[in-house]
Parts: sequence; structure tokens; C-alpha cells
Amino acid sequence: MNMKVALVGAGLIGQSIAHLLRETGDFEVVAFDRDENALALLDAQGIPTRRVDSADTPALRQALAGFDALVNALPYYLAINVASAAKAAGVHYFDLTEDVRATHAIRAIADSSELAFMPQCGLAPGFIGIVAHDLAKRLDDVREVKMRVGALPEFPTNALKYNLTWSIDGLINEYCQPCEAIREGRTQWVQPLEGVEHFSLDGIEYEAFNTSGGLGTLCETLAGKVETLDYKSVRYPGHRELMKFLLDDLRMSTDRDGLKTMLKRAVPSTAQDVVLIFVTVTGMRRGQLVQDVFTRKIFAKDVCGTPMSAIQITTAGAICAELDLFREGVLPQSGFVRQEQVPLEAFLNNRFGKLYEGANTVATARHLAAA
Repeated sequence: MNMKVALVGAGLIGQSIAHLLRETGDFEVVAFDRDENALALLDAQGIPTRRVDSADTPALRQALAGFDALVNALPYYLAINVASAAKAAGVHYFDLTEDVRATHAIRAIADSSELAFMPQCGLAPGFIGIVAHDLAKRLDDVREVKMRVGALPEFPTNALKYNLTWSIDGLINEYCQPCEAIREGRTQWVQPLEGVEHFSLDGIEYEAFNTSGGLGTLCETLAGKVETLDYKSVRYPGHRELMKFLLDDLRMSTDRDGLKTMLKRAVPSTAQDVVLIFVTVTGMRRGQLVQDVFTRKIFAKDVCGTPMSAIQITTAGAICAELDLFREGVLPQSGFVRQEQVPLEAFLNNRFGKLYEGANTVATARHLAAA
């Protein structure tokens, strides 16, 4: 039987999710948004739409009548409202949020519920946590887990060496919020944009630094089981210094709306991007110190006859794979569901997860050292 899915948010990622789900024939998708232009794009491609203001929780709850699941592709600050509407309407809930506060609130909403609530279903948090947890499980004793992800322009030209490839609200949020990490076996908060590293992959130089939210619930899951655990965003060298100047020296971290306006005006978006995934896990296996590495480079390409950026492919592909695994009964069917409860093998073998498998596996980094 087909699963009836309310897709809330018809932006770039939402449109990709709608295409991927519809293509299978196993999902009936209706897109909700208040933006008529975004809905018109989906209408033109035969995907049913409804004009609903997602900030209006009672209206959203009413619109959800008859659906099995809600997929939330809206900015992080609407997640709690939308999850509350899902619970009131009796539908399962999936989202892409990287916001730590929203995730804690959704966990409280999910408490003792017969519905499933699964936030953080994108790339990071999301797929990156599935990989890290799977690698950690293969060791008898885990010392260090390093998770590095970059969504980058393939052809950087501006001073920031960056183009907008996904939610600008999410980007600013992860640059401004404190970041969870485990150091010397203790969970602690570290500052965003700190902890700079420089490394090189396939002859290209990169930098990585702390950003918020990418670990999902891994700090809690691996507490007491790992000495070091951290997540950093990957950029081209020089990006972090300019962002630190904007956020700290020019105090734009206290004026997020102004920063958003500035970046939208000055930094072009691109569909010619690359997503870099790099996870290393170090520890003991059968008495020997070993390091396991998982790497992928994913490029923009046509999927289902539609051009998609690498960040669209990885983000939409991840949440569709997890919704599909839920539909098949592979994942828990009620309560709060963590990313690390998703088996990596099942994810990569899933029809949507295969979008990750088709990627280039990159060479091991030449060096990965703190600056």
C-alpha cells in the first residue's frame, strides 16, 4: 500500500524530495508551502500541492488529516511548530534540522508517543552519524571519531571561496551556535569556527573547523565509549578567517537577519557543487591499534531526469532513504528515532541510499593535523 506523505516546504531540497519519492510509485506526495511560486513549480510537474502556512500550527494540523507521515523541509526555526502539528494530527515526523535546541524539543514531543519522530535526517547531521556509528561498532575499544563534511562549489571564484548551496538560515546557525564534542572522554561545548585543521585530498587543499549540530545525538550515544569525538565543516582555505571577521569583528553574529541579507545579495548560489564526506575512526581491534576511513565525493548530476546539485542529492537522498526504511519496518516505528539506529548497510542498499554509493571514493588524506 502506498504511503501518504505531506511534504512541508517546497524549496530546493523539498522539490528534490518530491521528485525522488514520486518516482518510485510507492509514495503519494502532497507538497505544502505558503509560497505560491514554489508550489507552481511542483504543480507544473504533476505533483499535488496545497497552500498552507506552516507557522499556523492549527491550520497545518487540519491539513494533515489522512496522511501517514510528514517530511519537514523547512528552516530549523519552524521545526518545533511542525513537529507539534504532526503529533496532534497523528502522523509520523521526519526532518532535516541541524538545530540542537529543536532536536531536544522534538525528543520531548516524541516521549511515549506511538508515532515515530526522526529529526536530523539529512547529510550532517544524518548520514555522517550513520557512518561514524557503524565504523565505531566495528572496534573493540574506540579512541577517536572524526567527522568532516563539506558542501562546496566545484569552481570557487569569490573571496569566501564559497557559494550558497542550501539553507542560508541553517548555514548561519551552524556558524554561530556552540558545538558539542567529546574531549578526553568528557562531553563539552566548543566554540564554532575554532579548532582549525588543514588537510589535502586528491591534491586539493582544504580547511576544517567546528560548526554546530553535525554530530546529532552521537555525543550521547557514544558517551563513556570514546575518548575524542568531533564534527567539523570543510571549506577551502581562507573561508573561515573571513567568516570570523564578519561574525566577530563586525558583530554580525548579533544581526543574523542583516547577515542573511548581505550573503544573499553578495554570494551567488550554484548547482555545480561537490559534497565531501570524510570519517576516520581509530581504536583497538583484536589487540591492534587500527584506523578505519570512509570517504566519498559526490557531484551534481541528473537524477530522475532532473538536474540536482550535490547537496540536493545527499540531503534529499538521505531523508528519502530513511523514510523508505521506516516504511519497510527496518527502523523503530514509534518514539524518538536516532540517526545511529539506521544500519549503514541497509541505508547504502536502499534505492535512495544508492545515490551515495555511486559517488567517487576519494584517496586518503595526505595529512589531517590541527593548525
